[in-house]
Amino acid sequence: MSKHTISPLVENKFGVLARVAGMFSGRGFNIETLNVGPVCGGKYSRITATVNDGKNSVEQCVKQLKKLVNVIEVKDSSTPGSFVARELVLIKVKSNSKTRAEISQIAD
Repeated sequence: MSKHTISPLVENKFGVLARVAGMFSGRGFNIETLNVGPVCGGKYSRITATVNDGKNSVEQCVKQLKKLVNVIEVKDSSTPGSFVARELVLIKVKSNSKTRAEISQIAD
């Protein structure tokens, strides 16, 4: 089972995210991660979903996404080297003047 990152560009309208997520679940895909953010001044949104292909065809999923009315384009960024994946963690740590230097050293 391999992970696929699918990124449709959609119109930023009410109910579009629900239709896209419903298409994934209707085809038997479990969405592992889902991220949505506005692009192009808020006229469009980029949905980034990570799914496992398992027994289902990701290519079929991409074709079905392209058929949805409010979808502009769909990118399957699953080929190695076609994208960079990063994670960010924000941690709040209580410190005083004695422990601050040690915490900074650990974080570095």
